[in-house]
Amino acid sequence: MPHQQPTADTATATDFSGLWVALVTPFRDGAVDHTALAALVRRVADDGVTGFVPCGSTGEAAALDEAEQLAVLDTVLTAAGGLPVVMGVSGYHLGKATAWARKLSERPLAGLLVAAPHYIRPSQAGVLEWFHAIADASAVPVLVYDIPYRTGVTIARETMLALAEHPRIRGIKDCGGDMAKTRAVIADGRLQVLTGEDHQIFATMAEGGVAATRASGHVQTRPLVRRVRLLAENRLAEARAEWQPLQPLLEMLFAEPNPGPLKALLAHAGELRDELRSPMTRASDGLRERLVALDARLSRP
Repeated sequence: MPHQQPTADTATATDFSGLWVALVTPFRDGAVDHTALAALVRRVADDGVTGFVPCGSTGEAAALDEAEQLAVLDTVLTAAGGLPVVMGVSGYHLGKATAWARKLSERPLAGLLVAAPHYIRPSQAGVLEWFHAIADASAVPVLVYDIPYRTGVTIARETMLALAEHPRIRGIKDCGGDMAKTRAVIADGRLQVLTGEDHQIFATMAEGGVAATRASGHVQTRPLVRRVRLLAENRLAEARAEWQPLQPLLEMLFAEPNPGPLKALLAHAGELRDELRSPMTRASDGLRERLVALDARLSRP
């Protein structure tokens, strides 16, 4: 499909408020199932989400080569119906990461979601160099993905605030588990804070975070959209009353490694095959049965 070059002011124009869905990558007999992916994106778009994040950890990006990732991205861009798309980026080779950022910037993206370099455990100075170099290479906004339990890298509060000085770094997907750091970034005001953990959505948005970026947005999507909107409007009492019934499902979706439980539930609904790429594995039969039963109860009028 043809792609337009992002305009010069793209890097500062995007508002990341709302509910973003970190997309799964459907497979069929080992290959990416683009038909299922497109249908899933269209259904979730119709349910009122803000936008999509393909090729993150939920999308099993580590098991996809570059050609597959680009194909996934193009399918999502086509199916999204004009909703914004943020592409996941991770790795540990800076030259490859910057080249990848430049290539991805040729697509009409709302941004790149960039994780700290995994495995090598750099110093804070190295973390700054990593994000600065990728942001310099990108023509679209960059969101810092703070997820130390996957990367092995803690981004210090001072480092996060220093990253806010870069004109292309516009926000953070916060899975860091450090509420003091989260509050400091919110208080600073230069970066939008998107919470990446279900159990932190209420607290983070109540304190000034702008969005949730969640794998769980594939299921019970309309209720989640409504709850995030209530939080954004500071209607905390209403949001609290509606949030509690969803908590057991949100917790159960991560009782085993993501996206196994999520794919099990989507497969039960007929939206994709219950298939992952090794070493990721399917959810256990017991968890699948509990998920299906709980989702059915929540779906009753």
